[in-house]
Amino acid sequence: MNDDVQKALDAASAASQNSEQLEMMRAAMLGQAMGQAMAQAMSQQQAQHSCQHSRREPVNVGKWLAIGGAACLGGLGLAVGFLAVAIAAPCATVCLLILRSVWRDMRDGRR
Repeated sequence: MNDDVQKALDAASAASQNSEQLEMMRAAMLGQAMGQAMAQAMSQQQAQHSCQHSRREPVNVGKWLAIGGAACLGGLGLAVGFLAVAIAAPCATVCLLILRSVWRDMRDGRR
């Protein structure tokens, strides 16, 4: 019986060492899997990060100069038009007053 107990103790010791070795291998494999998962996550984050920033197109200066020049010329044209109306209104009024006076003189017989 003493021999059976010794064999059982030897088997338990071997199983214990075997389980420790299995646990170490499992931890190593888990660590490797975690490392791969982290590397994959990092590459996905970098891919997402690079997609979020689009390149800006260079500013087309000529287009904006043309728009500004057209706006200035349009404003200048409107100003000249308003000035012409402002000058034409009193001229037309004076002209109509003179014609009315001439018409009245002709009607009354004063020539």
